[in-house]
Amino acid sequence: MKTVVLISGGMDSTVALHDAAARGEVMLGLSFDYGSKHNACELPCAAWQCQQLGIPHRIVRLDFFNELFRSDLLQSGGAIPDGHYEDVSMRRTVVPFRNGILLAIAAGVAESQGAQALTIAAHGGDHAIYPDCREDFLSPMAAAIRAGTYAGIEVLRPFVGWKKKDLAHRGTELGVDFHHTWSCYKGGARHCGTCGTCVERREAFQLAGVKDPTAYER
Repeated sequence: MKTVVLISGGMDSTVALHDAAARGEVMLGLSFDYGSKHNACELPCAAWQCQQLGIPHRIVRLDFFNELFRSDLLQSGGAIPDGHYEDVSMRRTVVPFRNGILLAIAAGVAESQGAQALTIAAHGGDHAIYPDCREDFLSPMAAAIRAGTYAGIEVLRPFVGWKKKDLAHRGTELGVDFHHTWSCYKGGARHCGTCGTCVERREAFQLAGVKDPTAYER
């Protein structure tokens, strides 16, 4: 199946890219620069991963996120909180309806490119914090995209029932170079090691029994 993969440059979407490439034809890796604190760290990783697979890569700029949305994940927001990914403080990093907007744009791109599907890397570990990563959102969104495109674009979400450790394991099976992925929400020179995404990244490698190539500040 010809697909467009949403790739941020993080662990999850990178595994989704390689998994989709192993299953069929990936027509495009699609990234979004929406003004997050870590976009500048993630996007080069996304480009690198696409280049390794010989897949075209495009970045869509969405400046209005920073101007209109309230989230500490954005450059216009407050400081990124430390602590475990599931802590209440991490809700401050939710970008309202982000996946709904990104999927809608990607649906138009996919149909224009002659693709049959989109692939998004939402997984079970995201559900506690991010409502637009849950299946009760993704399922009706997928139905709307299928109904709203002549091509009947499918929204593939192969990891929606997985934990992040499962993605670390699958990526290892696929030969993913995790050194060229980025998770830290703070967007510094190195992964901070203390924010929720860093904690989750470290735990995923540990639980999967996979070597963690990440250099953490702490």
